Amino acid sequence: MMNIAFIAHDRKKEEMVNFVLAYESVFEDHKLFSTGTTGTRIMEQTSLQIERFASGPLGGDQQIGAMVAQNEMDLIIFLRDPLMAQPHEPDINALLRLCDVYGIPLATNIATAEVLVKALDRGDLGWRELVHKYKPGVDQ
Repeated sequence: MMNIAFIAHDRKKEEMVNFVLAYESVFEDHKLFSTGTTGTRIMEQTSLQIERFASGPLGGDQQIGAMVAQNEMDLIIFLRDPLMAQPHEPDINALLRLCDVYGIPLATNIATAEVLVKALDRGDLGWRELVHKYKPGVDQ
C-alpha cells in the first residue's frame, strides 16, 4: 500500500476529480491524502476515503511536504495551474524541492499523472517500499 497525495489548484480541481474517477479502482487499495477542497471534491464524486489537510494557501502543501521529509509519502499528483499566479508560491516551490530531494514521484500535469498511475497499477513503484526503510540523507 502506498501513501498518495492529491493537490489541485482551483482551475484544475475538476480535472483532478475526473482523473481520480477514471482510476478509482487503482486508488482504492492505497492510503490517500489531499489538501482541503480537493479532497472534499474527490470524496463527493467517488467512494474513496481521503485524509484531508488544510487548503494549500493555509498550509496544506507544507503539511504534505512534512510527510515527504519524514519519508511518509510515496507519490504526489499535483495538478498545477501554470497560467495563474499563486499567493503561496514559496510553499509550492518548497514542496517540489522536497520531492526532488527525497525522490518522490511527482506529477504536475495530467499526462504525467496517468503514466505514474499506470506504473502504480502494474506494481512498478514497489521500490518505494524499500525506500521506507532508509531516509535519504540520514545515516549515510
